[in-house]
Amino acid sequence: MERKNFLKNSLAGSIATMFGVFVFAKTERKTTNDSLINNNIGYNHLPNKETRTMNTILHKADSRGDANHGWLHSKHTFSFANYHNPERMNFGVLRVLNDDTVSESKGFGTHPHKDMEIISIPLEGDLNHKDNMGNSTIIKSGDIQVMSAGTGVMHSEYNNSPDKPVKFLQIWVIPNKQNVEPRYDQITLDTTDRKNKLQQVLSPNADDAGVWIHQNAWFNMTNLDKGKTVEYNLNDKEKNGVYAFILKGNATINGQTLNERDGYGIWDIATLDIQGDSDAEILLMEVPVKQ
Repeated sequence: MERKNFLKNSLAGSIATMFGVFVFAKTERKTTNDSLINNNIGYNHLPNKETRTMNTILHKADSRGDANHGWLHSKHTFSFANYHNPERMNFGVLRVLNDDTVSESKGFGTHPHKDMEIISIPLEGDLNHKDNMGNSTIIKSGDIQVMSAGTGVMHSEYNNSPDKPVKFLQIWVIPNKQNVEPRYDQITLDTTDRKNKLQQVLSPNADDAGVWIHQNAWFNMTNLDKGKTVEYNLNDKEKNGVYAFILKGNATINGQTLNERDGYGIWDIATLDIQGDSDAEILLMEVPVKQ
C-alpha cells in the first residue's frame, strides 16, 4: 500500500487496530505503525475557528466523537478510529484522549503499539492489563498506568469484573524519543492529596512524583470543593500549553466556564487560575505545543 494511502487509512479508521478495538475473539489483525502517525501530525493542534480565541480552544463534551460498539462506548476528544475531524487531530503532542466504558468481562484483545506513550487512568471499576513484557496486573480507580511502546509492544486490556462496567481514560502522548526500550509502570495515588490542591501524577522525570514518560509533559489532578481555587504554573511557558479535562462538576479556568467532560486547551500563558463552580474533579495535561 502506498504511504499516502496508508496514512489516510490510519488516521481515518485503522487507528482502531493499533488500539485494539476488538473483543476477545478470533480476528485477523493488521499491523500498524504509530510512528507514521507521529511524523504526519507533528505539533499542529489545528483549532476549530468557531470555538477559538487567540490562544485557546474549547471542546464541549457533546462535540466529541461518539463510538458505541455495544461492548465498548468511547468518546473521542481527538480524531480516532472511525471518528475523523481534520480540525481535531491533537493538541500539541497530546494525540488521543478517549473516555471509555467497557462492558462486563469484555475488552481489547492483544494488539501492537510502537513509539507512543500510553497512559491509562481508571475512573470506575478494575481494568486487567497483560503485555509481552511479562506484566499481568489490575489497575483501579486511584491508579495511573503508563506504557512506553518504544520499539514495539503487544498488550491487552479488559474489564476484570463479570457484573460491572469499567470506565477509564486512554491517553496517547507522542514521545520525544523513538525506538526506546519498551517499559511499563503503574502506581497507586493517594487521592486525598488532591483535595483542593494540585497532585502531580505524571512528569518527564523518573525521580519526580507520579509516573514518567519520554516527553516534557506534566499531568496534575485536583478535586475542588465548590468555590475553592488553585493556581497552576506551567513548567515550560515558552513551549507548552495545557489541556484541561473536566472529569466531574463545573469549573472556571482563566475566565472560561467549563462543564463536565468539557476540554479546554490554552497556550502562550504562564499561569492558570482554576475555580470549582461546583464540587469538581479536573485533569490538567501540560504538553509541548511548539517545537
